[in-house]
Amino acid sequence: MNIRPGLLALTLLLTLSGQAQAYSYAAAGKEPLIDVREALLGAATDGKDASATLSEIADELAYLEQHHKVELQAPLAAAIKAKDAAATAALLNRAYKAEIERRLEGASQNLGDYQTAKVLVVKSKRFLDLILPSLSEGDRKAADQALARVLDAIGNPGVFGVGAKPADAAAFAEAEKTLMAVLAPL
Repeated sequence: MNIRPGLLALTLLLTLSGQAQAYSYAAAGKEPLIDVREALLGAATDGKDASATLSEIADELAYLEQHHKVELQAPLAAAIKAKDAAATAALLNRAYKAEIERRLEGASQNLGDYQTAKVLVVKSKRFLDLILPSLSEGDRKAADQALARVLDAIGNPGVFGVGAKPADAAAFAEAEKTLMAVLAPL
């Protein structure tokens, strides 16, 4: 087989760069509820109109209200209008808790697909990081440990199969239950 070294290098470079871009794009993803956090908290403090910002996340809030049985839209609008930053932050935490639950449910349903499950668990960590300052030190530690156990329970495909660890649905369910119990008071 006679392959020119330059052609081989170019093919290899294009293949590897395509994979790197695909991974970084998939991992980056926008999170509307996170993206508007500062604007909503600022509006609750300074009394600026936040209706445009709330309309940006209306679909996400409606989904959480319907599927996770939390009331968010009307109380959030009322808290911002009343310039109640503490209530606004508490309602955002409640939305983030529902998002964590949503992502972990998705990960649980995709335990056979390591990459999908991992992305969902990692995205739930972004929401947890915003909630953690509202928790006591003990609850912060317990929540972080529970999420670490969730991540561990999704398994690992290993490198070319070496070091592969199958997903553990029971450990996943137990760690998810522990995490949601820590977040229950929100």
